[in-house]
Amino acid sequence: MLVEPMSADVLVWLVNEWGSAPRAAAGEERAPYPDTDLLAALLAGSGVRDCPPAALTGPALRQVADQLHRVFATADLAERVALVAGLLTQTGVTTALELIAADDRPGATWRVPAARDALLAAAALTLRHQLAEHDPDRVGVCSGRRCADAFIDASPAGQRRFCSVTCQNRARIAAWRQRQNRRPQSQSQRPDNHRAR
Repeated sequence: MLVEPMSADVLVWLVNEWGSAPRAAAGEERAPYPDTDLLAALLAGSGVRDCPPAALTGPALRQVADQLHRVFATADLAERVALVAGLLTQTGVTTALELIAADDRPGATWRVPAARDALLAAAALTLRHQLAEHDPDRVGVCSGRRCADAFIDASPAGQRRFCSVTCQNRARIAAWRQRQNRRPQSQSQRPDNHRAR
């Protein structure tokens, strides 16, 4: 079966919506999963042309998301590379060549022997590309409290530590409150020990 790297946005959404760690950190273990029809449509336009229905069940998606989350969660580059290499080996992905129907020219793509592995292979190919062609340190997990969402940093500075502006703002507010609680009371806030005359 032919497969291509999936969109980084779809990959992150898959990991965050079906992964056990992100759902547990957010207290969403019992929350319903998103619509798999939407996921199938996103995948069809993002690297996985024909995803078998068995691969789009809750348990199957959770298993894939949990394997992928480990790549985002490790801070050790050697371990991250080993995990992605292991996913590529596990899925049996190999390079392929096919004729592109529009102009009958050969085009490079990828192939997996089993359709059930297409989803994991497409995600592993995306991570392979990120690690090999871009900054491998731009793959990570949110630093926010009660959040374990994965992200791929596409910002110009490459200093992202949070999955979203919401988590970043929560962390800033919490830090500000903590500083305020440590600050000694100002003169105007101290109780007045003088009696009124």
